[in-house]
Amino acid sequence: MKKVVLAYSGGLDTSIIIPWLKENYGYEVIAMAADLGQGEELEPLNEKAIKSGASKIYIEDLKEEFVTGFIYPTLKAGAVYEGQYLLGTSFARPLIAKRLVEIAEKEGAVAIAHGATGKGNDQVRFELSVKALNPDLQIIAPWRLWDIKSREDAIDYAQARGIPVPVTKDRPYSMDRNLWHLSHEGGDLEDPWNEPQTDIYLLGVAPENAPDTPTYIELEFDKGIPIALDGEKLSPVALVEKLNELGGQNGVGIVDMVENRLVGMKSRGVYETPGGTILYAAHQALEHLTLDRQTLHYKEQIALKYAELVYDGVWYSPLRQALDAFVDVTQQNVTGTVRMKLYKGNCTPAGAKSPYSLYNQEFVTFGRDGVYNQKDAEGFINLFGLPLKVRALMEKKAGLR
Repeated sequence: MKKVVLAYSGGLDTSIIIPWLKENYGYEVIAMAADLGQGEELEPLNEKAIKSGASKIYIEDLKEEFVTGFIYPTLKAGAVYEGQYLLGTSFARPLIAKRLVEIAEKEGAVAIAHGATGKGNDQVRFELSVKALNPDLQIIAPWRLWDIKSREDAIDYAQARGIPVPVTKDRPYSMDRNLWHLSHEGGDLEDPWNEPQTDIYLLGVAPENAPDTPTYIELEFDKGIPIALDGEKLSPVALVEKLNELGGQNGVGIVDMVENRLVGMKSRGVYETPGGTILYAAHQALEHLTLDRQTLHYKEQIALKYAELVYDGVWYSPLRQALDAFVDVTQQNVTGTVRMKLYKGNCTPAGAKSPYSLYNQEFVTFGRDGVYNQKDAEGFINLFGLPLKVRALMEKKAGLR
């Protein structure tokens, strides 16, 4: 019997894919659930996968690799998709695909299956990663093949086979959770005019329900990587978990956006990224202190391209690796401490310091200084503005003004 390895979450889609693969392909189905910090969601998966028809299930703890190998490179790049999305689902998929390929090779499987729909970005992220890592593996995407056309159809299919699913027709949200974020799509959110109901938030509270007093924290970075919180050295996973807790308590990191999917349509999603929002804001504040103007401005351009590559699923590409090399050079002096103020959904820097700070108070002070000759500015302005002056003289002579 041929084997297929399924990216398994225990959610609605992947729960019904197990019997569907067996009924339609006759494959032995091996489930693989990646532990990326979903917490209690993983507890029932072993029993559920076997009862659904899987021959075995791998539950892989990938949290450390997720933070150090995927989150931190993206954080250092400052990559944000369309100004708001911190890419929580986007960079989880290539890691899951990497482990799927490794298990498929170990088990001698001929195919990999996933539960991404034909309308979404995840199908691209999974499949490009598999193609880059093992082009010989077949890829099965049931949502592009079966007769199920909606989440309601999928619920009916599951109920007919006695498979419990974590959604109902009354609450049909599609959610993706990991250590970095929690996303919500579907249901009443499909109409952009509908305000999200506050009871959908699971990682924190709505800003209006946050405490009336701010929380101050201090984050320490070494070469662009966060290493300590309030003076305490923490592991990468523990640091993100603690920041999620603090950010969630203060309503930080909730984003409601309509984004442009790679497949050509717009979609509406509500994202909770409390710890990630804090890290991005703190990292940016430290870069503003330590990077020179040209490097900072060019890095902002790189960040846009980096975010696009991650969003589009081409993590395993020469270009992203090359951009990592550039980013790593820029981070050599991004070392120091940032104080952050968390208050009712806001996350703002309240102080920053670095041994490599390029901020020099002697030069910028409004008081008396002995290092800057203000007369030098006249010559600089004359030369910097010379092209504009020459053009204006030409237009005047030609009668254009």
